[in-house]
Amino acid sequence: MSGHSKWATTKHRKAAQDAKRSALFSKLSRNITVAAKEGGDPNPDNNASLAAAIEKAKGYSLPKDKIKTAIDKAFGSGKDAANYETVVYEGYAPCGIAVYCEALTDNRNRTAADVRAAFNHHGGNLGTSGSVAFQFERKGQVIISKEIETGDKKNPVGPNGAAADEDEFMMVVAEAGGDDYEDGGDEWIVYTDPSALMATVKAIEEQGVQVKGAEMTMIPTTPTAVSVADAKKVMRLVDKLEELEDLQSVYHTMDITDEIAEALEED
Repeated sequence: MSGHSKWATTKHRKAAQDAKRSALFSKLSRNITVAAKEGGDPNPDNNASLAAAIEKAKGYSLPKDKIKTAIDKAFGSGKDAANYETVVYEGYAPCGIAVYCEALTDNRNRTAADVRAAFNHHGGNLGTSGSVAFQFERKGQVIISKEIETGDKKNPVGPNGAAADEDEFMMVVAEAGGDDYEDGGDEWIVYTDPSALMATVKAIEEQGVQVKGAEMTMIPTTPTAVSVADAKKVMRLVDKLEELEDLQSVYHTMDITDEIAEALEED
């Protein structure tokens, strides 16, 4: 069990999304509404998809009142009714980097036009269904802070249970049924089978470790190396796609090395 460089891509994406918090909150709320509606139950204990959507929202600090409003909207009527559908868009960014986009939309034509325009304006090509999906693997992802707030004025920050020690944390992950884990600096990232995501979260918390958030993700099976200059071209497309309100997640196969991550942060 050991980490790879999978977190670098997610970390950059998370930072970009955090910078657009109002748009991000809108996307997270939409995700919760759809999960609640499709699961047919407003109680996350009885609706695994809703539980996962709420865990993801918690990871990005979506307020509790917004979570409740999003769940209520799933069971509204008339103008309050939510009618979103899930749509996937696949294509290629500059340098042949595969891009996989997940959308929740109430207007498929509008979303398709926006996605196509983003690809065309940033040197990419929108492909057909299945054209790049095979280059990714669906995984559950659990985010765990190594330290947490204690509420103690003298020692406001302390270890998050076994998460403070890698050897102990590795045992926690194994006991919880996690597939792999990675060191993300001040956080641990645990990867699971998609169907085991919420069970893994529960098992980790039962061992005295607080979970910051959890979500489904797509991991590239064979990341592609590019130059710093080309990485910037790819990220211009990815950033534009992430600005689209209907797009929930944007994944790519570019290998973000430390050098590339530093260059992107400087932009």
